Amino acid sequence: SLALLLALPLAGQAASYATGSAMPAFSLEDQHGKKVSLQPDTRLVIFAADKAASDLANEVLGNEKEGVLERLQAVYLADISGMPALVTRMFALPAMRGLPFPIGLAREAGVLADLPRQKGAVSVIRLGDGKVSRVDHAQDATQLKTLLGLR
Repeated sequence: SLALLLALPLAGQAASYATGSAMPAFSLEDQHGKKVSLQPDTRLVIFAADKAASDLANEVLGNEKEGVLERLQAVYLADISGMPALVTRMFALPAMRGLPFPIGLAREAGVLADLPRQKGAVSVIRLGDGKVSRVDHAQDATQLKTLLGLR
């Protein structure tokens, strides 16, 4: 029964992004200090859990016309909680401020811990009526463009 108790939190995490489950609400600040949160019409959550995923998402989105997230009805989130504060302040934030789209930044560990992730891959969570309809992971630019419907 101890194994069952230990497995329960993991089961809860996996189940929270099962098809048909509600997407948890969040509110983060972007690289400009503006609020980023789910809106009723949000259809995609693009999530980068590590630097490789973030570089991939930035590359793909950065090659699109301005307003790409609005056109896709998407929010882009990045977990930067593992980044040292000095690196964030001195290098990462100034670089991100040059990007033509907002990135909701999780600066504290655990804020986006429940989001599905794969090392080096961008997670794309599709929503319908605020509920998860599908979760995919993109390992490269071609996969990510396909998942986002960009050509």
